[in-house]
Amino acid sequence: MGNEINAESLALFRLRAQVAKALAHETRLMLVDALREKDLCVGELAERLGVGQPTVSKHLSVLKNAGIVDDRKDGAKIFYHLETPCVLNFFNCALEVIQQRSRAFKVLG
Repeated sequence: MGNEINAESLALFRLRAQVAKALAHETRLMLVDALREKDLCVGELAERLGVGQPTVSKHLSVLKNAGIVDDRKDGAKIFYHLETPCVLNFFNCALEVIQQRSRAFKVLG
């Protein structure tokens, strides 16, 4: 009985899933990584990633809706920054999972 999911827990799981979904695309992961060091505008991000500005804007919108990035206007340009830099820990965790998986395949191979 103590393991039942209440409405508050369910809402928290849904929010976690939203963050996970926002990070579940290679372009969005590259955007997060590009914003690691400094704020960048859409044009700069598009140039760094080698994709079109509409694509970058779409992915930034997903990241913004998940609370991962935010923006600020400076004149005619909109600059994006990491709202929650702790998301960078995701990269370290993902790499650890990949390395562990690789070791497991070597053992099995």
